[in-house]
Amino acid sequence: MSVIDSGKGKIALVTGGGTGVGKAITTALLGVGYTVVISGRRQDVLDDAANALAKDTGGTVKPITADVSDPHSVAALFEAIKSEYGRLDLLVNNAGINVPNIAMEELTFEHWTSIVGANLTGVFLCTQQAMKLMKAQSPRGGRIINNGSISAQTPRPNTAPYTATKHAVTGMTKSTALDGRPFDIACGQIDIGNATTEMTSKMAGGVMQANGEIASEPTIPAHHIGDAVVYMASLPLDANVLTMTIMATKMPLVGRG
Repeated sequence: MSVIDSGKGKIALVTGGGTGVGKAITTALLGVGYTVVISGRRQDVLDDAANALAKDTGGTVKPITADVSDPHSVAALFEAIKSEYGRLDLLVNNAGINVPNIAMEELTFEHWTSIVGANLTGVFLCTQQAMKLMKAQSPRGGRIINNGSISAQTPRPNTAPYTATKHAVTGMTKSTALDGRPFDIACGQIDIGNATTEMTSKMAGGVMQANGEIASEPTIPAHHIGDAVVYMASLPLDANVLTMTIMATKMPLVGRG
């Protein structure tokens, strides 16, 4: 199976697929023939993204609003996918949020629960529904790829909720990979560092380092993330990239400096 035609006739869901890294992943999947469902909370953003992506790639994009932290919303999302396409070959758990970097003791309970809901509960709920569908469909099986982020490995200052959820995503990835084995469901994780999106634009002006200094950090174009996901998705289901880290070569991660 080649990367070029790996997605022909296959169905993918990218949560948070209308903006940033999710949009770059969607673009790459469309480029190799996937039909891609993109989900998010804002219908206008999804519609704009779907129209632009379809025009740019000639591919098929289906926007469906969903709140990944709400079990009823997630169930409705997967029911819509099953009803329209009958199967799901690839789930990319990409949706996530953060809050401004503030001291841990100043975080509100609402900050905590909103991040846990989007970044961790959302991964669980979507994975749960994907497992049900992938077990029952014919041919059986599929692939799940989780966006872990560099914070799944190493925190930044004042990011306890985000870091905690991303570390937990690593546990979800490993549990899903293990529990999916008997059913031809592969699960891997991509840990992304400083991809150029609206969210990382502030990094050019500097972000706090572990020693308290503010320093500019290098980024990489988001299309590299899409290419990496396409590679992971192109493998046959008896092969799996369990974890991949992709980042700017000079990003302060190794040695954190």
